[in-house]
Amino acid sequence: MTRPPTADDIRLVRLAEAYFAAVDRMDLPATLGCFAADARFTIATYNTVYAGRDTEIRGMFERLNTRYARVWHGAFDHVVQAPDRIASRFRVENLTFDAQKLVKHNCNFFRLRGDLFEEVFVYMSGDNSLG
Repeated sequence: MTRPPTADDIRLVRLAEAYFAAVDRMDLPATLGCFAADARFTIATYNTVYAGRDTEIRGMFERLNTRYARVWHGAFDHVVQAPDRIASRFRVENLTFDAQKLVKHNCNFFRLRGDLFEEVFVYMSGDNSLG
């Protein structure tokens, strides 16, 4: 049975998609603005953990932004467990500087504190583009 989305469902989907849009724009301040200062970002597929928005998570996104000419996340399927959890399945397209398109199919699991991510778990296909 499908229920209509609640205000919390809509809020969580908007937060997740705003985060992916910031990543796609390579807008580091907006991307980091989605995270709590003490956030943890785990790439479960590769047993890698980044702790701290302004240190290790910042470095991870700085490397991503220098590694690719363009990144894109879309074709989302979200599952919401309000008020503070959302899971997102999506397609990723990374364009290298020599015009090679790399396609992935990933899942992220987000736990929020208020409107900020405090914990993110990523399961990704292919190479670790965030490592």
